[in-house]
Amino acid sequence: MNIRKVLEYALEREREGKAFFENNAERLQNAAATQAFKAIAHEEGKHIEFIQAQLSLLDVRPGVKPGSDFPPMPESTEFFAERAGSEMIEQTVQEAMVADLPVLRMAYLIERDFSEFYARAASQTEGQARQVLQMLADWEAGHERLFKRMHDDSFEKYAGMPWGG
Repeated sequence: MNIRKVLEYALEREREGKAFFENNAERLQNAAATQAFKAIAHEEGKHIEFIQAQLSLLDVRPGVKPGSDFPPMPESTEFFAERAGSEMIEQTVQEAMVADLPVLRMAYLIERDFSEFYARAASQTEGQARQVLQMLADWEAGHERLFKRMHDDSFEKYAGMPWGG
C-alpha cells in the first residue's frame, strides 16, 4: 500500500469534511447541533494539520514510516460529544429539528465513511503507519456515534409528535 497516496486522499476528504461542517453549522436550527458542527469542524482542522505533518515527515525523511518521531494526535473531545448530545435531547422545541434531520444524517454518513476508510487502510498496513490510521479511524468513529445519536434521538422525538407540531 502506498501510504503517501492514502494520506493525500485522506487530506482531501478531511478538507471536504471540515468545509461541510463549517458551511452547515450556521444553517442548523438546534443550538447544540450548531455547536457540535463547529467543534467537529475544529477537530477536522486538527486532522488536517496532523495529516499534513505526516506528509511533511515523508518529504523530509524519505523511507521513514508515518507516525515515527511524531507526537500522537491529541485525544478527541469526548466530553463535548456527550454534552452536545444531552443538550439536544433536552431541547423543548423539537420541531425545530425537522429541518436539521437531513443535515445530521449527512454528518453521520460523512463520519462513518471517514471511519471506515481509515480502518480499512489501517488493516492493510503495519507498524506506525497502522497506528496513525487507526488513531484517525477511532477519532472519526467517535464523531460518527455523536451524529448518529443526535439524528436518531431527534427523529424519534419528531416521529412521536402529534401531527402539525
